[in-house]
Amino acid sequence: MNEQRIIDIESKIAFQEETLRVLNEVICEQQKQIDKLVATCKLLDERINDLLVAGSDAPASDEPPPHF
Repeated sequence: MNEQRIIDIESKIAFQEETLRVLNEVICEQQKQIDKLVATCKLLDERINDLLVAGSDAPASDEPPPHF
């Protein structure tokens, strides 16, 4: 193998290693965001369920008054 070919291969490997490092950082950050969004969705779901339960105990506002 000639010297220039080895240098080219080493350069490509170094570039690929840097690309993998950057992609890994992006994936880790995205996973943190996904985890936060999942937690937020669970919290919102719990709040909606609480409101539905609380709302089912109250009289319906759509019902006509008793004199109709």
